[in-house]
Amino acid sequence: MRLLLLFLAIWLALPALAGPEVWRHEWPDTDFGKTSVAHWGEILSGGPPKDGIPALSDPAFLSVAAAEGLEGREPVITVALPGETPRAYPLRYLMWHEIVNDRIGTVPVAVTFCPLCNSGLTFDRRSPAGVLEFGVTGKLRNSDMVMYDRQTQSWWQQAQGLAIVGRLTGTELQTLPSWMESWDQFRARYPDGLVMSEPPFRRAYGRNPYVSYDSARRPFLYDGEAPPHGVPALARVVRVAERAWPLTRLAEAGVLEEVGLRFEWRAGQASALDTAQIGDGRDVGSIRVRDMQGRDIAHDVMFAFAFHAFWPGGEWMLGAD
Repeated sequence: MRLLLLFLAIWLALPALAGPEVWRHEWPDTDFGKTSVAHWGEILSGGPPKDGIPALSDPAFLSVAAAEGLEGREPVITVALPGETPRAYPLRYLMWHEIVNDRIGTVPVAVTFCPLCNSGLTFDRRSPAGVLEFGVTGKLRNSDMVMYDRQTQSWWQQAQGLAIVGRLTGTELQTLPSWMESWDQFRARYPDGLVMSEPPFRRAYGRNPYVSYDSARRPFLYDGEAPPHGVPALARVVRVAERAWPLTRLAEAGVLEEVGLRFEWRAGQASALDTAQIGDGRDVGSIRVRDMQGRDIAHDVMFAFAFHAFWPGGEWMLGAD
């Protein structure tokens, strides 16, 4: 009981511990006078300090044929830019690093994954301030990772690719098409592709530190509104711009064409946030989104609560009643 009361006391005190007066010693070069955040209490510590979750830069890659140790159903983020060799970024690594700063051809990219929102997005790192390199602040807003760039020390909302604190406040990164699929699906589609090799850190790669998280009742450090229409907070939705499709609806359809988009769902991808071993997670399937000309469309497969938190006026594509 005493531990529970202590936890509650800490929880209630968190908003009071949020704000520039507390953060400035760790962030002396961040301009806290510029922000789009309404209340500093929206930004909470997720536990680790600045760079406590170490982002990666310039990772090494292996050919698909040379890769070992990946389980067939475990998820990867696929980035297949036109004219470039497709690359797979395994979630077994992103689970522990959350950001990979890379360059594909002439395009500097940031491949990102926030486990607490299941949000996996790829951004073009070019900005009005030049090419940015991203790290992890250790802060959360609506349970979503807050990134920062090393050039201006501005803070960025991962789910939106939007600067929310600092000199670049209001700047939005270009989101590049990428998607989550299983390792088996990637290597079958791209036998000549590349896969990121294991980083030189001592981490339990392949293990899920958030066991059963995606079947929890509430997200971690989130006290916002529940999604409307009875959609469970941790149900997966496919977000394209300001619209969200329940993954269950797309799985039932298999192929769905709507509002000029084509959704293709395939079984075979394990949830990274279910069992202790990522590759053993229950099958949630893979989604690829294209326009009617067959071009890949930037999208995200995120939890419903996060979509509602960041796009409260967004459109829920629930289909016919």
